[in-house]
Amino acid sequence: MNRTLPIIFLTLLALICSFSSTAIAASSEPNEQAQQTAKSAPQSTSKQDTSEANKKSDKELSESQKLSQKIDTINAEIKALVKTLEDAKGEDSGAIQLQLFYKNIELRRDIDNAIDNKNVDTQLAKGLIDGQIGYAKNASDFLNSRLEALTEELSTQTPEQKLVILNYFRELNSYLDLIYKWRIENLNWLNKLGQSIESEQKVLQADVTQRLRLLSASINYYNRQQAIIDEQISVSPDSEKAKLQVAELIIAQRLGIAISGMQAIIDIADDLQIETSEYQQLVFETTGEFTYELLNLEVLFSLLKSLLNSTVDWLVNNGMAYLFKLLMFVLILFVARKLSKLAAIVVRRATDSTQLKVSTLMKDFIVSMSGKIVMLIGILFGLSQLGLDMTPVLAGFGIASIIIGFALQDTLSNLASGMMLLIYKPFDVGDFVFAGGVDGKVSHMSLVNTTIRTFDNQVIMIPNSKIWGDVIKNVTHERIRRVDMVFGIGYDDDVLHAEKILTEIVTNHPDTLRMPEALIKLHVLNTSSVDFIVRPWVKTDNYWDVYWDITKAVKLRFDEEGITIPYPQQDVYIHKLGADKPDSEPT
Repeated sequence: MNRTLPIIFLTLLALICSFSSTAIAASSEPNEQAQQTAKSAPQSTSKQDTSEANKKSDKELSESQKLSQKIDTINAEIKALVKTLEDAKGEDSGAIQLQLFYKNIELRRDIDNAIDNKNVDTQLAKGLIDGQIGYAKNASDFLNSRLEALTEELSTQTPEQKLVILNYFRELNSYLDLIYKWRIENLNWLNKLGQSIESEQKVLQADVTQRLRLLSASINYYNRQQAIIDEQISVSPDSEKAKLQVAELIIAQRLGIAISGMQAIIDIADDLQIETSEYQQLVFETTGEFTYELLNLEVLFSLLKSLLNSTVDWLVNNGMAYLFKLLMFVLILFVARKLSKLAAIVVRRATDSTQLKVSTLMKDFIVSMSGKIVMLIGILFGLSQLGLDMTPVLAGFGIASIIIGFALQDTLSNLASGMMLLIYKPFDVGDFVFAGGVDGKVSHMSLVNTTIRTFDNQVIMIPNSKIWGDVIKNVTHERIRRVDMVFGIGYDDDVLHAEKILTEIVTNHPDTLRMPEALIKLHVLNTSSVDFIVRPWVKTDNYWDVYWDITKAVKLRFDEEGITIPYPQQDVYIHKLGADKPDSEPT
C-alpha cells in the first residue's frame, strides 16, 4: 500500500514533465524562425542592428534550450526512478520515493527562479505552469480518492492495524496540503506573467473553503469523541481501560492530523482573502497554543466572545447545580465544625473520668485530635459532594506525606519524641521540671514542642526531640517531698539543747508531715561548725514554704537561746622570728 501512491502519484508527474518538455520545444520554434528572418533581412539594415538582434535571439534561445534540457533531464530521472521503484523493497523503496518527491520540488524551484528573473519566454513559462496545474489537479483527485478509501478501511480494522494505517493516512494528508500550496503558487506565477487567474482563483477558493469546513467538522467530531472516551476511562474498571486508551490514542492521532491540515490550509486561505478567524479560534481552543494569528484583533475578539458565550452557557446550564453543591459544601463544613466541637467535649468528659488515668497532656492531645479528625472527615465528605473523586486525593496525600517526610526530618523527629512523651508521661502540665537544659513549670505541650515557664516568668519553647534525648528531672511529680536543710552551731554550744530546739521547730510547723517521720541528726563536725541535718517531709505544694519558714524560725530561736551560728573564719597569727636573739656577726 505504501508504495502504490508514489508510483501512481509520480508517474503523473513524469507525464506532466513530458508535456512540459513538448511545450518548451514548441515554444523554441519561434526563436529559430526569428533567427532565419534575421538572416534574410534586407541588406539595407545596418550591420549593428542585425548583430544586436542576433545576440538577443541567441540568448533567449540558449536560456530556453537550457531549461528544456534541464526538464528533459528531470523527466528522464523520474522515469528511471519509477522503473527502479517497481523492483525496490524496504528502505530502498522509501529512499527512491523520497527522491521522486523532491524531483518535482526541484522543477518548481527552477520555474519560480525563471519567472522571478524574467529570463524565460512567456509562452514557455505558460506551458510549464499549465503542466503543473494539470499535475496538481490529477494528484489532488488521486489523493482524495485514496483518503476516502483509507477512511472506509479504518472502520473495519483492529485498533493495532488502525495505528499502522494512520501513519499512511497522515502522509497522504501532508501530500494533499502541499498540493494546495502548489496550486496557489501556480496562480501567483500566472499573475506575474500577466495572465488572468480569476476563474482559477474562484475554483481554488471554493476548494479551500470546502476543505476548511471538512477539517473543522472533523476536529469538532474528534474533540467530542475524545471527551466521551476520557469520561469512559474515568469510570471504567482497570480491565477495560487498556482498550479505551488505545481508542483514545487513535482519536488523538486523527485529531492531530486534522489540526495539522487545518493550520496548513489556514495559511493558504489567508492568501486567498478567505475569512479564517473562526477556524483559528477552533485550533486555539483545541491545542491551546498561542500563535501569531491570534494577534489579529478579529480573531482575538472572536475568542473573547466565544469565551464569554461559553461562560454564560455554562452558568445557565450548570450554575444552579453547582450553586446548590457549593451551598451543600458550606453546610457540610458548618455541621462538621459543630460536630468537631461536640466530639471534643465528649472526649474531654470521657478522659476526665476517674476510671481513666490519663495525663493532662494526653487528654489535650486526644481531645484536639478527635476534633480535627471529625473536621477532616467533614471536609472530605464535602469535597465528594462537589463531584471530586477522593481516590486520587487520598493517594496524593500518601505521596505528599512521603515527600514531606524527607523534607521535614527534624520535625518528624520532634513528632516522634512528642508521642513518646505522651505515652511514657515523664511530666504533665503544671509540673516543675528540669528538661532540655531549662527548669520551670510546664505550661503547654504539643507533638512538636513543649512550653516551659521559668520561675522568673520567661516562656521558653523546647523541641521535644531535645527533651526526650536528655535527662528529665520532674520535681513535682510525686505527691510528697523531703526538705533537706543543714544548720550549724559553734563548738562551744550545747548540742543536745540545739537538737531539742530543731525538733520543736519542725514538729510545731503545721505543714510538716508526721509520717514519714522527720529526720534531725548531728551530721558533720566541720572545721568551723557542728552541723545538723534537718529533713522533714511535706506535701509537694508546701515545699518552699516549709523550707523558708523553718530556716527563719531556726535563726530567730538560736538567737533567743544564745546559740551561735558560726561562719567560716580563719585566724592568722604573725610570729617574728629571731627578735630576742643577738645580732649575728657578719660573715
